[in-house]
Amino acid sequence: MSTTLALSLPSRGAQFTRTTIERRPLRDDDVRIDIRFAGICHTDLHFGNDDWGTTLFPLVPGHEIAGVVSEVGDAVRTFKVGDRVGVGCIVNSCGECQSCRAGAEQYCAKGFVMTYSNRDYDGTVTLGGYSQSIVVGEQFVLRIPDAIELDVAAPMLCAGVTVYSPLRRWGAGPGKNVAVVGMGGLGHLGVKIAAAMGAEVTLLGHSPSKEADALRFGAKRFVNTADREALTAVGSQFDLIVNTVPTTLDVDAYLGLLRLDGTLVNVGAPDDPTGSYNVFSLLTARRSIAGSSIGGIRETQEMLDFCAERGVTTEIEKISADQVPDAWKNMSAVRYRYVIDIATLSTT
Repeated sequence: MSTTLALSLPSRGAQFTRTTIERRPLRDDDVRIDIRFAGICHTDLHFGNDDWGTTLFPLVPGHEIAGVVSEVGDAVRTFKVGDRVGVGCIVNSCGECQSCRAGAEQYCAKGFVMTYSNRDYDGTVTLGGYSQSIVVGEQFVLRIPDAIELDVAAPMLCAGVTVYSPLRRWGAGPGKNVAVVGMGGLGHLGVKIAAAMGAEVTLLGHSPSKEADALRFGAKRFVNTADREALTAVGSQFDLIVNTVPTTLDVDAYLGLLRLDGTLVNVGAPDDPTGSYNVFSLLTARRSIAGSSIGGIRETQEMLDFCAERGVTTEIEKISADQVPDAWKNMSAVRYRYVIDIATLSTT
């Protein structure tokens, strides 16, 4: 075993503490990573608050991890010491089911192993990226292109692929009219990536203060969703709507914005997962409602390479380790993603 410094939540409602955690001994196919930056995802808060009743404490959150390879196992061929790499939401899967064979480990029939607060197949509990180092199997490590700085790369390992996957799956590109609902950590990357794919992009949001940013990121227009008349006036024009917000939508209102064969895809993890809609909202134009969860390893690498080629990066606010508790309390204030400078774990 090796030890590393980490930020940990001992129990629900507890304060963060600096503590030493253990990482497994390096296996033949393992990569040890010195973590440089870790993004703060809203999912981290859900686990910290045990909102879904599944959290395994003590909790070390973090599944948006960027760093540098410090050691490799004897059988590792893809990476070498010094390589710039990342780890997202997945650190293991069965590798044998139809989904895994198709490169969609996020839908593993056995259940993929999450980067933190999850029990790996050997019974150990995973601990995430709010730490100085991590050990991960080679096949779940991503190569970060030189064109993307490590700090802005970190949120792409979750937020980036979470929006890239449905945009790619539902064919966002030239000739397609795409709307993104909400422009936080996920939404701002959704706007950037959809525009980079060549789609005509509209931001549907309730914060007029973000209109200028939306246009700067590549959107053609902003529609204030708090103005019901403005929303209705949009009409049925979108091929695809990607919903990134964690709150419950008026589903029928948004379905009404879709043209024939349009799809509303939900990617945000809602505080309240229940909801309803009128089936005639679907029947009248052969519309669909869908969901999409993160992305597989192959697709995540594809997303990183795409973003590097097109100059797409995350808008971040870099913070120190001692600022994490305040960041968790003020997630609505960030514009657009908090990223922890892990070097400050040992200096603050």
